[in-house]
Amino acid sequence: MQIPVARPAIGQDEISAVTAVLESGKLAAGEHVAEFEKLFADYCGTTHAIAVNNGTAALHAALLAADIGHGDEVIVPAFSFIATATAVSMTGAKPVFADVDEQTYNIDPQNVEDCITSKTRAVIGVHLFGQPFDIPGIQNICESHNLVLIEDAAQAHGAMWNGEKTGRFGRFGCFSFYATKNMTTGEGGMVTTSEKVSAERLRLIINHGQSEKYLHTRIGYNYRLTDIGAAIGIIQLKKLEKFNNRRRKNAEYYDTHIRVKGLRTPFVSAGMHHVYHQYVIRLTDEFPMKRADFIEYLKVKGIGTAVHYPLPIHHQPVYAAAGEPDSCPTSTALASSVLSIPVHPLLDQKEIAYICDVINRVK
Repeated sequence: MQIPVARPAIGQDEISAVTAVLESGKLAAGEHVAEFEKLFADYCGTTHAIAVNNGTAALHAALLAADIGHGDEVIVPAFSFIATATAVSMTGAKPVFADVDEQTYNIDPQNVEDCITSKTRAVIGVHLFGQPFDIPGIQNICESHNLVLIEDAAQAHGAMWNGEKTGRFGRFGCFSFYATKNMTTGEGGMVTTSEKVSAERLRLIINHGQSEKYLHTRIGYNYRLTDIGAAIGIIQLKKLEKFNNRRRKNAEYYDTHIRVKGLRTPFVSAGMHHVYHQYVIRLTDEFPMKRADFIEYLKVKGIGTAVHYPLPIHHQPVYAAAGEPDSCPTSTALASSVLSIPVHPLLDQKEIAYICDVINRVK
């Protein structure tokens, strides 16, 4: 039987919550969305949380609320899911790709500094795989250059720096509740902020620009979350700390039991509370197998894997510039050498031990 690399943790509580919404006949955004928003803002330590229908919508809405548009540049990491960049393009602005740190895989503050021009308006830092980026480093740069900081926290629900949760460090925090995230609503997202004006702008943007019903004061979108999704989210948020603790315990077991030459386990920076949306290993030149062969070896042994991500964003066809030198070599190197193995909270101890044993048999 295959051990999946990711699996939603959905139980009877979520099923019952959805059934109750369906039976109520009130399916669109309503009281469950309002409750979910309040609970999530309280959890993150922000004043406001605005629920949306997916994580990409969260990023797009946050950028629009920051007045990012044509002629602007936004610095993003080259090593991330492509939505970090496409959300910028959706506003008419230009994503500028910064390289990432070789140890944490998160956006490199020095490279961000090198990317700043007179057109730079914002920086999107991604808390990749569940570990916060260098928050003080990026915050200092944004403050020095009067740039908007947006946190892409799609993979970092409950992650912390110095005891404070992600989503409260930038002007905006953007979360995804896709099926395999640390918590889910099936599809869904959230934008956190502690600025009243920003929250008001976001509510206009996600609801057709309506200041009141059928009165439209700006161009907006239909980015609302349903009460069905919010009902799931309310239950999932209550379970999030338990889910994250299990992910961390699974990761700790891997850290102490995987012993293969040429295989690097995740590096965690001081002060960071990693929540392991993914447990990402890196295969160096000393590893005895090519990545493709190793993936096949694990598959035969019943262990699912995934590559996050096989092509850095600056090499994607939609963004790649032919003939230009590689501006983000660390991101390029990571794309050819990383591999995610199962770390989700539904793994049992027997499965974790089996995965370690199979990996340690590689010669």
